[in-house]
Amino acid sequence: MIKIKVIATSALLCFTMNIMADCKDVIIRVLGTSDIHGCFFPYDFIERKPMKGSLARVSHYVNEVRRQHGENVILLDNGDILQGQPTCFYCNYANPKIANAAALAVNYMKYDAQTIGNHDVETGHNVYDKWIDEVNCPMLGANVVDEATGNPYLKPYIILEREGIRVAVIGMLTPAIPNWLHEDLWKGLKFEEMVSSSQKWMAYIKEVEKPDFVIGLFHSGWNGGISTLHYNEDATEKVAKEVDGFDLIIFGHDHNGRNVVIKNTAGNKVLCLDPSCNATFVADATLKAKVVDGKVVGKKVTGELVDMSNTPLDKGYLEYMKAIEDSVTKFVNIKLGTLTKSIHTRESFFGSSAFNDLIQDIQLKVTGADISINAPLTFDTTIEAGDILISDMFKLYKYENNLYTLKMRGSEVRKHLEMSYDLWVNTMSGPDDHIMQLSDKTHYERRKCGFKNLTFNFDSAAGIEYEVDVTKPFGEKVIIKGMSNGEPFVEDKWYKVAMNSYRGNGGGELLIKGAGIPKEELESRILWKSEYDQRRYIIEEIKRRGIIEPKPFDNWKFVPEEWTKPAIERDKKLLFD
Repeated sequence: MIKIKVIATSALLCFTMNIMADCKDVIIRVLGTSDIHGCFFPYDFIERKPMKGSLARVSHYVNEVRRQHGENVILLDNGDILQGQPTCFYCNYANPKIANAAALAVNYMKYDAQTIGNHDVETGHNVYDKWIDEVNCPMLGANVVDEATGNPYLKPYIILEREGIRVAVIGMLTPAIPNWLHEDLWKGLKFEEMVSSSQKWMAYIKEVEKPDFVIGLFHSGWNGGISTLHYNEDATEKVAKEVDGFDLIIFGHDHNGRNVVIKNTAGNKVLCLDPSCNATFVADATLKAKVVDGKVVGKKVTGELVDMSNTPLDKGYLEYMKAIEDSVTKFVNIKLGTLTKSIHTRESFFGSSAFNDLIQDIQLKVTGADISINAPLTFDTTIEAGDILISDMFKLYKYENNLYTLKMRGSEVRKHLEMSYDLWVNTMSGPDDHIMQLSDKTHYERRKCGFKNLTFNFDSAAGIEYEVDVTKPFGEKVIIKGMSNGEPFVEDKWYKVAMNSYRGNGGGELLIKGAGIPKEELESRILWKSEYDQRRYIIEEIKRRGIIEPKPFDNWKFVPEEWTKPAIERDKKLLFD
């Protein structure tokens, strides 16, 4: 009975207000995508099979929402769209004169705004500046600053009006770019810390634009990641709590779907939505404003993550994108060579593996380095024996990193590996312990998949012979017995070490926190940088060899084996079965 009285009173109040004033409710739907990573088609060109997500499904969903709400729909994307699938590589590098597929898809779907992600920046100025010119919507980035002028390099925000309701959208990018990417890729730019930048632009927008709602569009994860004295990589939670004024934040970068309402320091609620990656989910929020005599007197924000797996395909979208799809299909089916035996990423977590050592071998050959360091960039994929196609190269090497050679002392190599294995394996106190650092909470998180930490930081080495004693504490696990060519390994000696540009620029902090090399010293340690991306060198080497007979170097293993072998089998089942 109490509930009925409250509803009746509310209805009477609204009726009374309608007599005295112009009173209406305005509903605006806000749809957001993030970390699309080239998933423009319902087909995975890498695995050569249908895909659950894709913008072809998202486009259908957007059309349905627009049929319901007409112009009262806002469509936003949160960056990391230019890398991931072969479609991206084809448009960015193989045939860069054509319009980028990322721009074609965004323009067809009539996005209202986008932000730029770290993987977009990784393509380099030539690619992302062209893409920004090709898209019809504003590219937002309030904390991406032009060093020459001190002004934002991208548009800091946009004001969108729907039925007289003013909606501000502020774009932000994680400021950790310099920790991963060489300055050549972002020359002339700097990336401001997100909390202070949000505070500055929030104050400006409130004073100048006087919006009714403020949306944050952040290419930055919830929390964690790289943390320095100057910034946090994943700062969304911090901004939501400390910067009053946001009604809704759509964020990404960490590939971890999230729907959470937090209360900020001013006591106001903020809805935060992360639609994960690969167009598998859409962030769908509803902004509801009660308007009296043209003024917003009350507002409410609700939202959900909508699974795209069973959403129909937009046939009009597919027809519009068909020429690109046909070109990419032809491109990925180019034969490079023959693989005599299937190779599997998963083996790389448990010892020396044919998959990882094929990359290590090519890195050593291309660079002439003494030692090679590499981590598996995919959690669980297989390249089958038989014809090796261009599509397989995206399984073998996921990202468009360049290849570096750095000079490192032997002791730094060992300490680098110590940190890597400390992210990866436990210190076992008995034979029944887990050997791997596992976490049920991360089992469905795409960059961890059951491991506690990020798998692309699990570096192993080639060119040296070593053991990892899992009974020893951090700092004592890695025992290097010598060089693989039979020479002694010397802690004080300088070695040439091959690695990808992500690691060489400080990515994962293994060189900085692990090896103990100051960040500002890394540039002076680089002896050689490749002209092209690493995948290109792998392609050229496979074409040159023709027949690839993959086998592990067997240069390292976990010990004591009476403990580690059974433990590996137990944890392998937990991770992959």
